[in-house]
Amino acid sequence: MRIIIVGCGKVGYAIAQQLTQEKHDITLVDDEPEHLSRADSTLDAMCLNGNGASISVLMEAGVRSADLVIAVTGVDETNLVCCLIAKSLGAQHTVARVRNPDYRRDADMLKREIGLDMVINPDLAAAQEIARILSFPAAISVEPFAGGRIDMIGFKMQESDTILGHSLSDFHRERAAEVLICAAQRGDEFIIPNGSFVPQLDDRLYMVGAKAELHKMLKSMGRSLQRVKDVSILGGSRISMYLSWELARTGTRVHIVEQDHDKCLRLSQELPDAMIIEGDGTDNDMIRSENLFGADGFVALTGRDEENLLMALSAQKAGVRKVLAKMTRPNYMELVQDTGLGSIISPKDIIANQITRYVRALANSQGMAVESLYKLLGGRVEALEFTVSEKGSERLGQSLKDLALKPGILLAAIVREGRTIIPGGMTVIRAGDHVLVVTNAMGLTDLKDILE
Repeated sequence: MRIIIVGCGKVGYAIAQQLTQEKHDITLVDDEPEHLSRADSTLDAMCLNGNGASISVLMEAGVRSADLVIAVTGVDETNLVCCLIAKSLGAQHTVARVRNPDYRRDADMLKREIGLDMVINPDLAAAQEIARILSFPAAISVEPFAGGRIDMIGFKMQESDTILGHSLSDFHRERAAEVLICAAQRGDEFIIPNGSFVPQLDDRLYMVGAKAELHKMLKSMGRSLQRVKDVSILGGSRISMYLSWELARTGTRVHIVEQDHDKCLRLSQELPDAMIIEGDGTDNDMIRSENLFGADGFVALTGRDEENLLMALSAQKAGVRKVLAKMTRPNYMELVQDTGLGSIISPKDIIANQITRYVRALANSQGMAVESLYKLLGGRVEALEFTVSEKGSERLGQSLKDLALKPGILLAAIVREGRTIIPGGMTVIRAGDHVLVVTNAMGLTDLKDILE
């Protein structure tokens, strides 16, 4: 596909990085030459210096023959104008990044009036992911599938876990709940496990199932299911505001610490039920006087990765039960893994995954397209959701044991008429099923791609 990306900041670069790996024809547009220099030297993409909301620049980028234009500059209005112009000049599809909370209620109208095909909001997406993880305190990541009817959770093996040292065939034969362990990381090794796989201490495992079944399984493993009732948030960013709205739905108490006086005033207006504390959240006297580490959860959401990492580690050392930190720099991720800090949130990666799913769906509009996509274990493993068509069920409609699947493919779960099925050898895929596939074979665009 021919794709134009306007804006080559952190989000634009992350999107371009994923899409170039999938062999799309990418053109990057930015009015800051230094933003393009990194992409020009590291990505197989054409780079064009100029204003992406300019007709002449878009024409030079090839907008008339573009399959997709993605506008992700730092200014919402520029993104909207860019998409409006691109659509009028002949671009087939347009996607705009819109971050301002004032536009939150207008997303459907923007799509209808401007002709947008998709609105992306990294801050809202990050807040929703944080809220999901806080709802599963024992997990370090939570990814929803089939409209939220099933989840995939990631967790790190501990000495107290009852499945430690037992093969997965024993675990699945004697399991206390309808769940499936579908991916694992051991050191630098990434595994799609079979029945002989034996979980070891510090392995990172991924497990899929309905929420109630996952809770049941975690409880049987000896994990605490105590709900996070109050959360301390460091930094009064947009993500903090969206997260507070998400947590308000579950009755979770929120404390936000922010140094900027004007931000505190706005937060207090927008979040009347939250406690807004003006001050330096990294100061030990402030931490003690406000008992920031006395909360069930601590979320570091400042604009500096270093500050988020150090404060998250301090909260973890102080005994806070659930700790999360926002990170944007990929070169810090390996360091974070070594610290043992579990839950890391990267807004740009969340949005890049959303865009990759959308692009794969566009590329396969006639088949069984990707409905959801998440990259796991540093992008080495993918979890994808497909909906089975009538035509697809004819080809796939036999027992799983009789299907010739490609290596590295695992059918992890099926949702059929609202019911979750953990598939076995005799399971048959039917039309209308939502099928969750976990694989280390990158680039699947259609469910039939799982076959040899």
